[in-house]
Amino acid sequence: MIEKNSKGLVHVYTGDGKGKTTAALGLAMRAAGQDMKVAFIQFLKGLPCGEHLFVNKHNPFEIVQTSVGDIFKKSKEQASHEAQQTLDYAEHEIISGKYDLVVLDEIFIALNQGLITIKQVLDLLDSKPASVELVLTGRKAPPEIIQRADLVTEMLMIKHPFNKGTDARRGIEY
Repeated sequence: MIEKNSKGLVHVYTGDGKGKTTAALGLAMRAAGQDMKVAFIQFLKGLPCGEHLFVNKHNPFEIVQTSVGDIFKKSKEQASHEAQQTLDYAEHEIISGKYDLVVLDEIFIALNQGLITIKQVLDLLDSKPASVELVLTGRKAPPEIIQRADLVTEMLMIKHPFNKGTDARRGIEY
């Protein structure tokens, strides 16, 4: 039997560079490999990606999206409603005691678009049981959350093929 971590930390993966979700997925795979229970919750993604195909095929954990479709084609009211639903779901899962690791993928996009508030995210951090490892991803993590986090990684874009007109590629960017 693998022992549970006695203290779950708060991780932040932020920055303009590629790799925030990928880093969170890598950590989720590592945790699942150690028989830890993982909840991977995506804010504002709405479209299936390669990670969904892999998870559906191999079942190491579940990826949950409460929003459906392209968030950027929705009204602010609809996007806000869906972000609030995702936040409520995330809070329930974090405090449920079912999970060792919870990932809130792209939560900072919801925050930066004004769909959820910094107070709601800080309250979520306050409600986290001590044993739960929590990962928050997305561009522009606010200083208040960076201050509260135990581990912060900033992905720095130095060069990206998007800048030369290369479209997102299946299996690489999605």
